[in-house]
Amino acid sequence: MILIADSGSTKTEWNLMTNEKIVKSFFTSGINPFYQDSDAIYQSIQKEYPDIQTITPEYIYFYGAGCANEEKQQVVKTALEKIFNTSKIEIGSDLLAAARSLCQTESGIACILGTGSNSCYYNGQSIESNVSPLGFILGDEGSGAILGKKLISDILKKQLPEPIIKRFYETYPVTPTEILDRVYKQPFPNRYLAQYTKFISGNIQEKELEKLVSDGFKEFIIRNILQYPQASKVKIHVTGSIAFHFKDQLIDSLNYFNLQIGRISQAPMENLIEYHKEQH
Repeated sequence: MILIADSGSTKTEWNLMTNEKIVKSFFTSGINPFYQDSDAIYQSIQKEYPDIQTITPEYIYFYGAGCANEEKQQVVKTALEKIFNTSKIEIGSDLLAAARSLCQTESGIACILGTGSNSCYYNGQSIESNVSPLGFILGDEGSGAILGKKLISDILKKQLPEPIIKRFYETYPVTPTEILDRVYKQPFPNRYLAQYTKFISGNIQEKELEKLVSDGFKEFIIRNILQYPQASKVKIHVTGSIAFHFKDQLIDSLNYFNLQIGRISQAPMENLIEYHKEQH
């Protein structure tokens, strides 16, 4: 029996498997060792899923944001050891989850396009190289946060046709002052800006908005994917909400650079389950 968890900043998805079948699925709040210590993680899981100690997995695979180095991995592992009374726990980053989900045991370039963006070259067993995403201020090209930022900037500077600007304010009754306050004075401006990708998606038939998305993906490819020497030799796989909802523009952008297109998925979990089935 194995337990697989995929954790983001807002939620954690848990799947308990036995005999290659999912026997239990549930969700708890997001877990991030950059913001929580072991006790806080333990208390959070216990509070939200009090029956969790009735689960007795033989192996646990936990993937999450903030779990890229050993120190932070140990924070999560300590909490899980206390809950499940087992030491057979592997902690990995959300990027490793994406790589295993997308590439399985083959080499390839695995990418995340969600609120933020990231990428790596995966050799079929481990992440061999990673172009730093640099975060919302310096990087995250092609992400929901950056697409949202470009949309808002174009609206406030009147770089889009008036009908699109009018439609935006009809959809979101906000003022420029309120937008600037949320971006510059409130926490998580990246999440705030990323929410506006729903407007882009709902109006993607407008050539200006489709170009905004396509240009964002091409920038992601140039500044990230093409930095890997293997880019022209292996498949490019992508997971995340932005990749999924703008799949047509993503495929067109990858084709523009004559890159091999692999899997495009909304989230890692489904194919991650397939990966671990093959490993046990």
